[in-house]
Amino acid sequence: MSDHQSVVKSESSQQVRLIAMCALVLLAILARFIPHPPNFSPVGAVALFSGAFLTQRWFALLIPIAILTISDAFIGFHALVPVVYGCFLINVLIGRWVGGHSNPLVLAGAALAGSIQFFLITNLANWWAYYPHTREGFLENYILAIPYFQNSVMSDLLFTTVLFGGWHFAESVVAGWNNSRRTTEV
Repeated sequence: MSDHQSVVKSESSQQVRLIAMCALVLLAILARFIPHPPNFSPVGAVALFSGAFLTQRWFALLIPIAILTISDAFIGFHALVPVVYGCFLINVLIGRWVGGHSNPLVLAGAALAGSIQFFLITNLANWWAYYPHTREGFLENYILAIPYFQNSVMSDLLFTTVLFGGWHFAESVVAGWNNSRRTTEV
């Protein structure tokens, strides 16, 4: 393969990734408008995915912020927006750690880490903003949040599986197509 062909292939690959990410953003925005259980959303998984697969760090960080800002403009903003958005940025950083791994245990661990940090941080902020600053208020806040945590875990595991699995499947199909094309061109 010549240097020119390598550059063209690299640019083409980047364009495919950009198109795929834009499609994910659009789907994630739409998913926030479809009736769903509280905290059952693809945003955490999309943040992990963008952190893992986008080489430009600023663009990976922009993905969940864009999803949330656009959809919250219609759904409504709330006092804990900075905390929630910050937690999804942490998911992007977890995704950077994951990289392109396809190991299901690594991906499940990353999804769970995202769910756990979101639960702990957002509920700490919720306790601080809305509950008495007592042990009882702290416990009540976290106990009442358990159903939301369960929904976050289920959605993060499901959407992480769909996104990473779908991406690896698509890559294998494209690689197979390219290999079959190469053998027929020879």
